[in-house]
Amino acid sequence: MEEICATVLAVYMRCLYEQLKKANMCSMVGFIDPAVVSANAGTITSRSRIVASRLQKTDGEQIFMMPYNPGLVSLTGFSKRETVYFLDPLPGIRVVDEEAKNIVNSAIKIYNSHIGRQGRKAPIWKTLPGTAKQPSSVECGYYVMRFMRDIIMDPSLAFEKTFAKGKDEAPYPQEAIDEVRNEWAEFVRLHLET
Repeated sequence: MEEICATVLAVYMRCLYEQLKKANMCSMVGFIDPAVVSANAGTITSRSRIVASRLQKTDGEQIFMMPYNPGLVSLTGFSKRETVYFLDPLPGIRVVDEEAKNIVNSAIKIYNSHIGRQGRKAPIWKTLPGTAKQPSSVECGYYVMRFMRDIIMDPSLAFEKTFAKGKDEAPYPQEAIDEVRNEWAEFVRLHLET
């Protein structure tokens, strides 16, 4: 259980996408590579444009997963709700990183401008407090991988209820973390063989 990098998350997102593709559900979820939105990836404006460009390639109904340290920013329902969810595995009450918020808010404005829609003054941000909490400081990446898996493996996409306040905030059992680690390892193994 060592800290993992953005590349591991990006590979796992590809693994999840392949699972969705097999289930004929890949049109409902999109992923944004954490490397293109991370703090050292350029200006807030350039990162916002990258996110907006990704959104413009959809019909606006998808849920987007955007790992951003710390936590997972889930962008959802742009054309109808303009709601952004923040899932954070760190214990305690935390607020969304201002830089991540600026990137996403700007991306939504760019997206709305592109489709010719007024949109809200500002997107609605919701922190989902019922997420599992990691036991130490190195499990963030594993927890974000598990959050993504839990969200997309529920065909009803009822993650707002799943991670609502009052839900179990205990750490994931090691088996749940090992499941995503094993999925990642198997995905990498299969691609190394081809």
